Amino acid sequence: MSVIKLIECPRDAMQGIPYFIPTATKVQYLNQLLKVGFHTLDFGSFVSPKAVPQMQDTWQIIPDLDLSHTPTELLAIVANIRGADEAATFDQITYLGYPFSISESFQQRNTHTHLEEAFLTVAQIQELCLAYDKKLVVYLSMAFGNPYNDLWDVAIVSHWADRMRSIGIEILSLADTVGIADAPTITTVFDELINDFPELEIGAHLHTTAHNWREKLEAAYNCGCRRFDGAIKGFGGCPFAKDELVGNLPTEKLIQFFRERDIALSLDEEEFRKAYAMADEVFSVH
Repeated sequence: MSVIKLIECPRDAMQGIPYFIPTATKVQYLNQLLKVGFHTLDFGSFVSPKAVPQMQDTWQIIPDLDLSHTPTELLAIVANIRGADEAATFDQITYLGYPFSISESFQQRNTHTHLEEAFLTVAQIQELCLAYDKKLVVYLSMAFGNPYNDLWDVAIVSHWADRMRSIGIEILSLADTVGIADAPTITTVFDELINDFPELEIGAHLHTTAHNWREKLEAAYNCGCRRFDGAIKGFGGCPFAKDELVGNLPTEKLIQFFRERDIALSLDEEEFRKAYAMADEVFSVH
């Protein structure tokens, strides 16, 4: 069986919070998460401080992160070439992540560009990643539908996956951006993409409520997905999608799901408990 990759997403958890979390607090929390043993830490973003004030200090955080005794690799979100240029200069960062929406309306809300413009940006960032020995993760936002009445079906998702493959993208993460996906839709999308693009690593970035996390997770897992994003206690959501945030898939639920199946995750449980306890303090700072 393929190894499960867990991507912890404190960046997604923090970005929509209206009050600024002190930089020192972020550093302390991120360093604790680095001790847990996640595959990847989605730790920050290089985007406009006007658009996402919470992430304005990402560049200041990096020198204080202790990567000396962790297998975890860093991922930073970028929304344009300027942000990618900045992120690529940091040796500590392994992955750049780009949010590409298959919904025209959401692409406009998120990066103020049309889909074809955004695709050209992805191609340029991919060239930059190759030059700097980085890996690009493309998030296909609104992968399971959208609230804007934009046209959606699985063929559209497949179309954009194929175009990403054509420019050398190797990792896609299918995002249930506003938490509207149900298990049958998740099954349909993952079945098609995993079967049609076996050379791609296709992950799940699921936003859920307390009552439906298991059915969503199970649907993706049963289709062969082995890469999962989560955030401790389900904090977060996309501030650009709609007014009401739908939280991330809680990391503790992910761990529970795989533990029930006797699937080893190579996580340090004691360090995870410390991070779990710390999360309440981090997200209640005013």
